[in-house]
Amino acid sequence: MGCADLIPGVSGGTIALITGIYEELIDSIRSIDAKALKLLSSFKLKKLWHHVNGPFLLHVFAGILLSIFSLSSLITYFLNDHPISLWSFFFGLILVSAFYVMPRNKDIRVLFFTILGILSAYLITSLTPSATSDQLWFIFISGAIAICAMILPGISGSFILILLAKYEFILHAVKTFDVKVILTFGVGCVVGLLSFSKLIYWLLQNHKSITMAALAGFMLGSLNKIWPWKLVSDISFTNLTPSEFTESTGEPNQLMAAIIFFMIGGGIVFLLERIGRTAE
Repeated sequence: MGCADLIPGVSGGTIALITGIYEELIDSIRSIDAKALKLLSSFKLKKLWHHVNGPFLLHVFAGILLSIFSLSSLITYFLNDHPISLWSFFFGLILVSAFYVMPRNKDIRVLFFTILGILSAYLITSLTPSATSDQLWFIFISGAIAICAMILPGISGSFILILLAKYEFILHAVKTFDVKVILTFGVGCVVGLLSFSKLIYWLLQNHKSITMAALAGFMLGSLNKIWPWKLVSDISFTNLTPSEFTESTGEPNQLMAAIIFFMIGGGIVFLLERIGRTAE
C-alpha cells in the first residue's frame, strides 16, 4: 500500500484488495469510534488496543511507512527513467486483480454496478484541475475527500488533490510548516476516513456482491490513468498506442519490456491468490 501511495494514479486500497486485507482494514478503521474515545479517556489502553484491532493496524501502517521511506528512491527512479515499465507493472497488477475481486454471481445488478464503477473511475481520472478556494473550509473538504482514496480502490488520493488544485498547496504547507493548514487538512482526513470507512463497512455487510462489483469497476476504470503510453501536459494526458507513442515522441515504445513487467504484475496477483487459497 505504501508503494502504491507513492504512485500518482494508483490507490493503496487496490493493494489492500489484492492482498486480501481490505475488509479487515475497513472494519479496523471503523472501530475507531465513540467507544474507542471513551476507552482512551478512561486510560483503558489494553481494551482500546483490542477494540481497534491494534496489532493489525500497527502492522499495516508500519508497512506503509516503511515502504514509503525505503522505496521512494526506487519508485522515483522508475518514474523518471523507466515510466513505461512501471506503469505496465501496475497495469497488469490491477487488471488481473480486478478479475479476482469481481463477484462470481454475474446477475444484472453485478453487471450494472461494475459498469457504473468503470464509468465513474474513468470520468474522474479524465477530469482536469480547476481553480479552487484556499480558504480553510475547502482545505478541510479536500482532506476529507482525498483520504477516502486510501480505502477506495482505483482512485489515487494524490490525484484527487491534483483535481481539487490543492496538491502543490498542501505540499507547500508541509514544507513551510503552515500549522493552520496542516491541522485543518489533517482533521478533514480523519473525519473523511472514519465516515467513509463506516459507509464501506455497511455496504460490505449488507450488499457485498454489488459493492465488490463497483470496486472492481473502479479498478478497471482507473486503468485509463495508468496506461503506459501517454502524452502528458501540465493539466491533462492523452493515451496512445505504442506505435503512436513512438511517432509522437520519437522515443522507443519499449513494448517488450512493457509486456514483461505487465506479466510480472499479473503474476504477483496470481501467486498471492494461490497463497491465500492454500492458507485457507
